[in-house]
Amino acid sequence: MNIETIAVHAGRCVDPATGAVTAPIHLSTTFERDADGEYPRGFSYARETNPNRRALEECLAALESGKHALAFSSGLAVATAIIQGLEPGDHIVAPDDVYYGLRQVIGVVFAKGQLATSYVDMTDLDAVRAALRPATRLVWTETPSNPLLKITDLAAIADIAHQANAISVCDGTFATPVLQRPFDSGIDLVVHSTTKYINGNSDVTGGALIGRHDNYLFERCRGSQQYGGAVPSPFDCWLTLRGIATLPYRVRAQSEAAAKIAAVLERHASVERVHYPGLTSHPNHAIAMRQMSGFGGMLSFQVRGGREEAMAVAAKVRLFTRATSLGGPHSLIEHRASVEGHTSKTPQNLLRLSIGLENTADLISDLEEALRR
Repeated sequence: MNIETIAVHAGRCVDPATGAVTAPIHLSTTFERDADGEYPRGFSYARETNPNRRALEECLAALESGKHALAFSSGLAVATAIIQGLEPGDHIVAPDDVYYGLRQVIGVVFAKGQLATSYVDMTDLDAVRAALRPATRLVWTETPSNPLLKITDLAAIADIAHQANAISVCDGTFATPVLQRPFDSGIDLVVHSTTKYINGNSDVTGGALIGRHDNYLFERCRGSQQYGGAVPSPFDCWLTLRGIATLPYRVRAQSEAAAKIAAVLERHASVERVHYPGLTSHPNHAIAMRQMSGFGGMLSFQVRGGREEAMAVAAKVRLFTRATSLGGPHSLIEHRASVEGHTSKTPQNLLRLSIGLENTADLISDLEEALRR
């Protein structure tokens, strides 16, 4: 079944009680037992599961062609559950440009957790191999990365992780299952911030973990979800599932627009460098061509000059909104180093763009006007 059909049908059915085509929102926190004390309908208490959450999880698993999925209250709640599932003394290999929130989870939330972490350039496979230890249990990838849009060779990383008896995880938030299929490359777990493209409307915070097969870490995350309590509300699940119906069409339109904008920016005299895997100048373009069916709606560019010049460009745009996050219908612009704080490794002259659903020519004109000096 093609992904457009999955996005519309997976996890959904006509309501048997009313015939409603759109599923109702089940707000109840508790569910009736039968006389013998059992729960034959499959629901007992909303923290453990809920009809709307179950529907969303079924759809997420189907989108990634995974065995099962877990929905969380945020993308970082997923990361927290994964790290929490490791044992004291375990070792993690993660990208040197990983999303700064994951660094905070590892280095702040679990600062006393006796975990070791090596941050390496995941595009350098020799560096990844050199970082492995006997205690390595998790190899985390993020591709395309945030905000430099680096591309990791997923098949190679999966193979390296498996040879080390470690579990491989891919954060596929930027690419979505529409453009990239990590399980086809042998990755064990896929993470999404469903806040972004999967919801697609900038009105829900959520996260998801999808498993290709049974493994101990996924099951520990299931326990963390059920008993740690970081679960999305029924309404959040309902909104996210509604957003998924248009996911393939939104992502492809945003990807097409981003490719055109990246090409224009690459030729602009006021732009030093463009980070977009669809450009032939991108150092990982060949890998992106092999493992992606499109290059996504995210791109970053470095303005000639420094922080002051970049901030000036961000101040001049009219259609782009200066805001964090991504994947919604509104195009966003962000000075990423400011968000990440004083420890950020992001270049001070870099601006990250999330391309929305506006007319592409209008967005190009807006950027060209902002770049005029």
